[in-house]
Amino acid sequence: MGRAERINDLAQAYRLRWKRRRLLWRSYRKRRQLRALIDRTPQIKPHDILCFSTVRNEALRLPWFLEHHRQLGVRHFLIVDNASDDGTRDYLAAQPDVSLWTTTHSYKLSRFGVDWLTWLQMRHGHGHWCLTLDADECLIYPYHDTRPLPALCAWLDAQQCASFGALMLDMYPKGRLSESRYSAGQDPFAHLCWFDGGNYGMRRKADLQNLWIQGGPRARMFFASDPRRAPTMGKIPLVRWHWRYAYVSSAHSLLPRHLNHVYDRHGGELTSGVLLHSKFLDTVVNRSAEEKGRQEHFANSTLYDGYYDALTDDPDLWCETATRLTGWRQIEAMGLMSRGGWI
Repeated sequence: MGRAERINDLAQAYRLRWKRRRLLWRSYRKRRQLRALIDRTPQIKPHDILCFSTVRNEALRLPWFLEHHRQLGVRHFLIVDNASDDGTRDYLAAQPDVSLWTTTHSYKLSRFGVDWLTWLQMRHGHGHWCLTLDADECLIYPYHDTRPLPALCAWLDAQQCASFGALMLDMYPKGRLSESRYSAGQDPFAHLCWFDGGNYGMRRKADLQNLWIQGGPRARMFFASDPRRAPTMGKIPLVRWHWRYAYVSSAHSLLPRHLNHVYDRHGGELTSGVLLHSKFLDTVVNRSAEEKGRQEHFANSTLYDGYYDALTDDPDLWCETATRLTGWRQIEAMGLMSRGGWI
């Protein structure tokens, strides 16, 4: 790196340090938007792995979401309910390992829930390995069926890694979305068992130094004419949290930016996982019309009206090149996750 590049990098680091402070201050102010409904955080033990999530009307997905991550080794869930009206709040309040906060404030104006979760992470996540997930995401990683999260986190500690990256893998059924009927408590990926295996592209963002990954069925079906608008698929969902950390864009990037280095910058591979994404359950058809009206899920929501309209039309996302999921070893063999040095 030349002298001019070093100066630019130092200037960028300085700007990002102040950005992180602004994000933390913003989250501190947004704490007043949260009302604790059930606070079981005194149960949290020093080495517990925690999971943070913002949800709205997820009563259908939550039984599987909670059970899957309990089986992995999550010991406590800290959840913000954003004005659900489908029984989500009552269901969560009855779970013995859930602490629950409620709010009726804008999801979009809270940086899509990130401000609320950052405040909870500042208060309760410091020193813990913390998962930050949406209710339609299920984490898997190499050996997840035989090695629980505490084993992975202990190994990451030994490697002096404070963060763990994952590709969000959109799963879908064969046939129209509404034809695959899902019931609460079922494994959603028995219904959504297909994925796109080879249409991903990535670039490294110069400012935050994270990977910006795009592709999958949403890029193929809904953003083919303008692929730069397709959702980004790279996330950093698992972090050894410090109260000074802050997510910048959902769980796609963090500050300090060294936490975004979940890839090998010298051509090798670091251990990584996959977030199986259950967005395309049959309920997405009706929910898309609702979300189009709410305009809460994208920064420039009106630009995505065509996306919501396409989902409301009940599409078939399957194609001849679709791959049927058989397990994590298959995903690793395809290069979508990596064991890295974790053997």
